[in-house]
Amino acid sequence: MRKVYIDYNATTLLRSEVKASIIEDLEIFGNASSMHASGRLAHTRVEQAREAVAGLIGAKNGKIIFTSGGSEANNTIFHTMRGLIECPALNKFSERNEFLTTAIEHPCVINSALNLKRSGFKVIILPVDEYGKLKMDELEKALGDKTLFVSVMAANNEIGTVQDIKKITALVKNAGAFMHIDAVQAVGKIPLNADELGVDYLTVSAHKIYGPKGVGALYVKKGSPLLPLVHGGHQEDGLRAGTYNNLGILGFGKAAELSAAEIEKYGKEMAILRDKLRRGLLEKIPNIKINGHPTDVLPNTLNVSFPGAEGEAILLSMDMQGIEASTGSACASGNLEPSHVLMAVGAGPEFAHGSIRFSLGWGITESDIDYIIEVLPPVITRLRAMSTI
Repeated sequence: MRKVYIDYNATTLLRSEVKASIIEDLEIFGNASSMHASGRLAHTRVEQAREAVAGLIGAKNGKIIFTSGGSEANNTIFHTMRGLIECPALNKFSERNEFLTTAIEHPCVINSALNLKRSGFKVIILPVDEYGKLKMDELEKALGDKTLFVSVMAANNEIGTVQDIKKITALVKNAGAFMHIDAVQAVGKIPLNADELGVDYLTVSAHKIYGPKGVGALYVKKGSPLLPLVHGGHQEDGLRAGTYNNLGILGFGKAAELSAAEIEKYGKEMAILRDKLRRGLLEKIPNIKINGHPTDVLPNTLNVSFPGAEGEAILLSMDMQGIEASTGSACASGNLEPSHVLMAVGAGPEFAHGSIRFSLGWGITESDIDYIIEVLPPVITRLRAMSTI
């Protein structure tokens, strides 16, 4: 049976070049913290990977801290902000006890924020417009001398909407607060320069850019505070303990190197294929809705609502014909609640429950797009005929 994987926002395949690099690096077994020759070799390769990740996100004015992934990196930032308020030695932060984020963040950010709220901190969840853009007037209204920290994702994982990070950061810094962007879905898909944006923190994950799972990174601007979430040894300048994940980090470095070199080509090719898919579905299937911003959107992401058909039924029907897509965030799979992202943009339960996210990546061809456009219309027709909605 033909297989079309079009769920690259959930995870990407391991690039052949990355796989070859990891296989080669299997021989580099030394602990990167050891002082002997094997350890020094491992340490050198880890630092080369660090430079590659820094190069991908334009990070010269800060440091790259390796983590186990985007979720750990994001949690580290929330842990740091909480620590700044609670530490008696840091009196200058005690009056700034408000946290701001948006209604469409990744679950690891939303749940970290809610955890702070349960602990008595003030957390403001900012609304977005119908396209998923942060409402700037609401941000300006919420910012004040009590604001410590603002966390906004650079691009949404479900609908692909890209935020105006530079404008947001300028407002946040003008209010004297720290700025964090979850750039896990944006890095490698659109150009991002941490130094030019002026953010304090930026999160990235290897498995979203054709690298291995279980490794990510946190950019920390020079002068911005960071408190370790994982305590132990001296690794990462004492900011993240634990034996270095040599293979993961080296694979991450190779993936970052490739992404930096190909980002322009990636953007053009993915946008062409995505637009072809959008046109085909709009022409072949009546009464559907494209979710997300029409222009400020990731080049590889297309979120479509099919009212009158359940998303899970659509997904399973496509899967039976070899098409692997998603109903939303992979971190929310198994949850019967409608997508919090689509609810936040005002899609409504029927549209939210009947949505499918197509996320493209290297390996998707025009023939694959044609196959989806051929297979999906009769699936929707059949499911709508069976629906009780």
